Amino acid sequence: MLASTVAGFTVSVALIMAIGAQNAFVLRQGLRREHVLPVVLTCAVSDAALIAAGIAGLGAAIADRPTVLAAVRFGGVAFLLGYAALAARRAIRPGALTPTERPATTLRATLLTCLAFTYLNPHVYLDTVLLLGSISRQHPHPWWFGGGAVLASLTWFTALGFAAGRLAPVLARPAAWRVLDGAVAVLMVALAVTLALG
Repeated sequence: MLASTVAGFTVSVALIMAIGAQNAFVLRQGLRREHVLPVVLTCAVSDAALIAAGIAGLGAAIADRPTVLAAVRFGGVAFLLGYAALAARRAIRPGALTPTERPATTLRATLLTCLAFTYLNPHVYLDTVLLLGSISRQHPHPWWFGGGAVLASLTWFTALGFAAGRLAPVLARPAAWRVLDGAVAVLMVALAVTLALG
């Protein structure tokens, strides 16, 4: 059981540490120190639900329906391009870049954005439902494997969200936020292109 748990933790960390749309959003919230705990919990609980669905067999069922996969993929492309446009606009307008000058985003709007990054991102389904679900079935204790994967997700999002606040003094200048938002915009476009071509 311990071996399956450790394997689940290791595989999940390797998948989740890749910089993606969800991680970029959690990082930004952590830097702004805005609704960090709800965002971390939303990401971790969502991952747990998707991992459980994959272990329960949903991954195998989705893999047999290419139309569903295509719809999720192109919905994700549209969302990523929209968010890229917003990030680019923030990068161009310095007055909206510093955490103190930007108006606070409501908890509801923040969580809706977080849920969109989670459930409109096809990579989340590929990593959690399909990949982790299929790997778990290769272990004698698949649910222990899933437990390790869930623990890795919780650990990663907690570290990313709360450790990011320590970088806030460095990013107190509008120019630093301009670079961050510009990088996020480029990343979102790159992810969208990868999804569209993949």
